[in-house]
Amino acid sequence: MDSYLIQVNGHGDHPPILDVHLKTNGNNISLGKVKGRKPRWAVRASEMSKKTFNPVRAIVDSMKVEPNPKKAMISLSLGDPTVFGNLPTNDEVTLAVKEVLDSGRYNGYAPSVGYQSCREAVATYYSCPEAPLEAQDVILTSGCSQAIELALAVLANPGQNILVPRPGFSLYKTLALSMGIEVKLYNLLPEKAWEIDLKHLESLVDEKTACLIVNNPSNPCGSVFSKSHLQKILAVASRQCVPILADEIYGDMVFADCKYEPIATLSKNVPILSCGGLAKRWLVPGWRMGWILIHDRRDIFGNEIRDGLLRLSQRILGPCTIVQGALERILHRTPPEFYHNTLSILKSNADLCYAALSAIPGLQPVQPAGAMYLMVEIEMEHFPEFENDVEFTERLISEQSVFCLPATCFEYPNFFRVVITVPEEMILEACSRIQEFCEMHYQGAEGAQDLECDK
Repeated sequence: MDSYLIQVNGHGDHPPILDVHLKTNGNNISLGKVKGRKPRWAVRASEMSKKTFNPVRAIVDSMKVEPNPKKAMISLSLGDPTVFGNLPTNDEVTLAVKEVLDSGRYNGYAPSVGYQSCREAVATYYSCPEAPLEAQDVILTSGCSQAIELALAVLANPGQNILVPRPGFSLYKTLALSMGIEVKLYNLLPEKAWEIDLKHLESLVDEKTACLIVNNPSNPCGSVFSKSHLQKILAVASRQCVPILADEIYGDMVFADCKYEPIATLSKNVPILSCGGLAKRWLVPGWRMGWILIHDRRDIFGNEIRDGLLRLSQRILGPCTIVQGALERILHRTPPEFYHNTLSILKSNADLCYAALSAIPGLQPVQPAGAMYLMVEIEMEHFPEFENDVEFTERLISEQSVFCLPATCFEYPNFFRVVITVPEEMILEACSRIQEFCEMHYQGAEGAQDLECDK
């Protein structure tokens, strides 16, 4: 029989030491000396959670300001088209979900990448000769945000970098930093309707670049890239052998004088993961239905990226099955008039807002071409009492009860973003208050110099 000898050594002020010896078949084995330890609670947040940072929340939560109690609050900050009730989804969309719910056929677990028939419905809807799709090319996700998360996770490793637009949607950075992925910001040019500075973009590519994020139409800019500009972006990606993550959640949400081109339809060899969903075009962001479309004509992704997306999707059991079951009817039976009416409202609001803000000294709005947003430059030299866009928007809240997001949230200081989904009368009232605010604080060149001398 094996014998075990445990000696406890300790004297004076020194803690006891466990000296453990095992005797097995006549052989002595020492496990060494282990300090006695009293268990203590030591629960700490993970490194991943500590690296997760949402700049919008950080900035907005730090804005400790109360609106003017004499004026009703007008929020032009939240990119949720359902907030004011003026942009309801179509009855066909609602009936599709009701029908599925009543059927009782979609109450169980679905495959993590989505039901095959539902993936087929998405593939059929988006497939075209220039960019053909089959069900196997579609991954259903819990909203477009999860689509972006999965696409980033499958393309990039910790220590690699991704190329992200500036200004751009803050989620890209939030997700990347939490995964240990470096973010490199490439510039968009407001004087060119927010086209990409292609030279700057290409200068950022190195051997650790995992992918290029292209957001078209854009949040926060409301810009829509032309076919020729998209081809130039693809040329950079092709030269540098960098795959594209295309955030196309606002796809087809472009105004009548503009045309939306899915970037995959123009690609001859660059592999693309296109992320989209129901949230914006169908006006149901809370339903959390998104997708990844895999475009890989030259088999550059191969099976590895597809298998990787499958494995990553298995971390949760896919998106809501009720909405999955309604997808085919939503995609194929929503009447064209619904899309047209939504865009007509957005275009009208955009035109009203652009015209009103263009007439205000010290502000320079950039004309949008789609999506749900408009960006406005603050000529800070004419508002010297404010240090930056955050202070400007804070005072706009406290004095006029109008809340616009400072573009520091999008890595682009001295601008602010306006959401154009609010009712027309609120747009007009908000613009009137912004005008009153600017007239109160605007300083011409001489006034600004006087103020500087007084400091």
